[in-house]
Amino acid sequence: MTNQIDPNKKIVVCGAGGFIGGAILADLRRQGYTNLRGVDRKPLNRWYQRFSDVENRVADLQFRAECFEALQGMDECFNFAADMGGMGFIENNKALCMLSVLINTHLLEACRHLGVERYFYASSACVYAGYKQKEADIPGLKEEDAYPADPEDGYGWEKLFSERMCRHFREDFGVRTRMARYHNVYGPNGTFDGGREKAPAAICRKIIGAKLASKHEIEIWGDGKQTRSFMFIEDCVKGTQAIMASEVLDAINLGSDEMVSINQLVGIVEELSGITVKRSYNLDAPKGVRGRSSDNTRIKQELDWAPDIRLRAGMEKTYAWIYDQMVSGNSKDSVVNIS
Repeated sequence: MTNQIDPNKKIVVCGAGGFIGGAILADLRRQGYTNLRGVDRKPLNRWYQRFSDVENRVADLQFRAECFEALQGMDECFNFAADMGGMGFIENNKALCMLSVLINTHLLEACRHLGVERYFYASSACVYAGYKQKEADIPGLKEEDAYPADPEDGYGWEKLFSERMCRHFREDFGVRTRMARYHNVYGPNGTFDGGREKAPAAICRKIIGAKLASKHEIEIWGDGKQTRSFMFIEDCVKGTQAIMASEVLDAINLGSDEMVSINQLVGIVEELSGITVKRSYNLDAPKGVRGRSSDNTRIKQELDWAPDIRLRAGMEKTYAWIYDQMVSGNSKDSVVNIS
């Protein structure tokens, strides 16, 4: 898997103030790209990563005019902009999640009219049919398991519809769209509190909080037997850029195939923290599907690569970063990386 570098290429990252967008910008800078633009609706002081040598813009990409301004003069666009978060946010904010369709619609229109060469859309494993995810111990989800359609209500429907829109803009208007279905991305420089965090960060925060308070007990949403796979941010960044540069036309899985239960995830964080916690299970809390992980057959065939950073190794780095943030008194609104 190789990516050809053209340092003069003009690249815009939408959702640059978020977790994945910030990580992509950081990696593009590291590779030597110099014509970079980041766009996010959050004020600059709330971007998770911000760089002085990147053209940083604050804009609400739900509006067509702002999408056209954001993409003016650019060669490629990565779109990570969306209203989303962990399962608690997704289940309680279905309308907000669906409004993200405006972002994808207007960015595709901008690509079409401005001649943007390539467009990457960040989709989600939430597009997969719920009837295929009713048991904890299930095979990894293949790309074709998205149909017949029964995605996560709200967020999943928006992602599935936006995938179709990308496909038809490619077929009808020649926009070179690429799409990845992310499976639970985690790592440093991401959300760990405030309600939008996902399970790895939430479990780290809860156990670190229990350790610091010397009160070794936490609440777990669900019975802890539900299963997931979690992809470390470094694998996400590598895979995203490889898919963008590839000739893979349809949405493809980008996730780990290392499936674990939430109880196993808690056990990993207990080991990292050096404490054992008493677990109370909130069976009424949002918990999503019963079982989900990624089948990586296709990405191995297409790219001769798949995410391979083991969960224990990724969680060690994530735990250490969240611990430092909490001890320092930082929160979800703290800028953690400015250069």
